[in-house]
Amino acid sequence: MPRLLIIYHSRTGGSAQMAKAAFESAKAEISDAQLIRAEDVTPQDLLAADGYIFCAPENLASLSGPMKDMFDRCYYPVLGRIEGRAYAQMICAGSDGEGAMRQTARIATGWRLREVQDAFIINTDAQSPEAILAKKKLSAAQLAPCAELGAALAAGLSMGMF
Repeated sequence: MPRLLIIYHSRTGGSAQMAKAAFESAKAEISDAQLIRAEDVTPQDLLAADGYIFCAPENLASLSGPMKDMFDRCYYPVLGRIEGRAYAQMICAGSDGEGAMRQTARIATGWRLREVQDAFIINTDAQSPEAILAKKKLSAAQLAPCAELGAALAAGLSMGMF
């Protein structure tokens, strides 16, 4: 049975909601879907998975620190050992999210992962310090693409498409 690993980091809850939506729908497609906080991911977790969803907030026009730390800790131990595996990414941002999206894509390219879904960004429009630091509550409409991504990636792994 293929394993889908959903790795996330969240400070204010937006990315956590996105990752959980993807995870819940992935579990309906395959029994071996895992949801792990970036801080807890090990190289062995990455090696044991057949596909990945990376979900993180953009902070100061970059990938969030704990997600970047996960990539830093795990990059070389798995380099050359996960090539060709499927991945997708989701970004939660207060504005454009492009910086975090590009960073994740560049790291995935270095690992030679195969992007199977275009990245997408949920924009919360948080622009003031208070709005940026506030707990996020994403709508069902915002979370729907996350759920669809989890189901699609899990189904693709299950059918051997990826």
